[in-house]
This record gives sequence, C-alpha cells and structure tokens, in this order.
Amino acid sequence: MDAENLKKSLEEAIAKAPQRKFKESVELAINLKDVDLSNPKNRVNEEIILPNGRGKKLSVGLIGGNEMAAKAKDAADRIITADELDKFQDDKKGAKKMVNDIDFFIAETALMPRVGKILGGVMGPRGKVPRPLPPTVDPVPVINNLRKTVRARSKEKPVLHVPIGTRDMDIDKIVQNGMEVLKRVTSKLEKGEDNIRAIYVKTTMGPAVKVEVR
Repeated sequence: MDAENLKKSLEEAIAKAPQRKFKESVELAINLKDVDLSNPKNRVNEEIILPNGRGKKLSVGLIGGNEMAAKAKDAADRIITADELDKFQDDKKGAKKMVNDIDFFIAETALMPRVGKILGGVMGPRGKVPRPLPPTVDPVPVINNLRKTVRARSKEKPVLHVPIGTRDMDIDKIVQNGMEVLKRVTSKLEKGEDNIRAIYVKTTMGPAVKVEVR
C-alpha cells in the first residue's frame, strides 16, 4: 500500500469536507473480502499505538488497589478502587455510564476476576475489557501509550472503522498513523492485502474518499 495514495486521498477528503465548529476525526474504513467472520478466529481485534497520537485526548480508567491507585493518581482520568468496583454490582446504570465515559481501562491483575464478574457484561460488548497489569508495573507509561491507541475491531460485518487522527493535524502525521494501522491490520489477515476489498478515508461529517490500493 502506497503512502502517497493515502496522502492524496486524505487531502481530497479534507478538502471536500465542510468546516465544522468542532474537532473532526479522520478515520479509515477498511472493507474486507474472502474472510469468514462467522468464525471468531478470523476477526480482527487489535489495539494499535499511533506514532503521532489521536489528535485529541483519550480517557483512561484504572481499576486497582491503593498502591497502584497512588502511582496512577496524576495520570489516570478515573480510578476505581476495589470497594467502588464492588458497588457496581448493584448499580448497573452507574456501571454502564462509567464504562461509556472511559475509552480504555487497565486493571490490577488480582482484580481481573472480580472485574469480569461485575463489569464483564458491560465492558465485553463495548470492546473495553481492561488490560491486566501486574502490581509491580508502573501504570503511568501504560496509560500514556493508551492515550495514543486505537482499536481495529471487526465483528460480523466485513468492515473496520479506525480513527487515525483529527482534521487539524499535519497531513503527513495522519498518513503515518494510517500506514501503521494498515500494516497491522494486513498482518492479521490470512492473505494480507488480498483480503482487502477497498479502503476509504473520511472526516466525521465529510464524504468518504476511496484510496487507490495499488
């Protein structure tokens, strides 16, 4: 896949999109072919660190004990202690709101079984199962990396929608992000590029523009 073709399509998509009063995201839509997505083993479910970040802040929640919570207090957007986690067992509405408000979660390894029991039914369908973290690991670098992370996740439909930046970012930086996403997605497909039917780029409110793959 050619970075110049991606750059050209990005420039076209941004030029066609009307100016908005909010920060628009730029995303890739990757259409797949000849992939049996009824088999979960064939689905793509990747977390990808963008080399130039998302262009906007992502929120990260930590579920952990007192020691880990103290380490993460200045880095995490939300800290859920073990006691607070238990309270969500009888507060389904609060649990849904909390999970919806946070982009990524990390959880101390020892708490993962409780997280699964209490929040698994909410987090699983939203693709927000926490990343387990041993108690000896510093959570701050993990949190900082998650702020630059996107998910490439396919379900039953043969298309992935992956944000690669925001419209106000430098075009070359968005292209670098896009190429990283395409490289990782392609590496997870059995036939690589031959499993990709088409690629489009678009802004939040703008038209989709097809990228010439070859």
